[in-house]
Amino acid sequence: MKQLAFIAAAFATASTLMTSNLSAAEEKTIVGVAAGAGQFNTLVAAVKAAGLVDTLSGKGPFTVFAPTDEAFAKLPAGTVDSLLKPENKDKLTAILTYHVLAGKVMAADVKTMSVKTVNGKEAAIKVDGGKVTVGAANVVKTDIAASNGVIHVIDTVLIP
Repeated sequence: MKQLAFIAAAFATASTLMTSNLSAAEEKTIVGVAAGAGQFNTLVAAVKAAGLVDTLSGKGPFTVFAPTDEAFAKLPAGTVDSLLKPENKDKLTAILTYHVLAGKVMAADVKTMSVKTVNGKEAAIKVDGGKVTVGAANVVKTDIAASNGVIHVIDTVLIP
């Protein structure tokens, strides 16, 4: 448990440092919005470790299904630590890009469908009685605006 608290503190520090290093324009991008939200510290650290900050701060537009820190905590023990190692950068990049769609898709535009993610694999979106899922993840908050796209919050990390 102490290790998990230490990891969470390290991610929070990385997020704070990352936010303070962003320009005013970058703070409004998907990365900046996520870094400032306080619930995506693990995601922001992973994006940084994968070298995707510039990409997700770019013109876009992008739609990001963003797992919360709690979503990452549901992964088996040691998974996040392992993914953040430099030798696992390709695997981490594949997982993160599976959470991203090219283009801006707002909640009102979502229907049951299969979508192609930025990593090239398909993800299933299901709408059932007002509940939206992406793969095994529940969409818990939608339409968080960024200058280069939109964030939808999910409760589970998607694994391609």
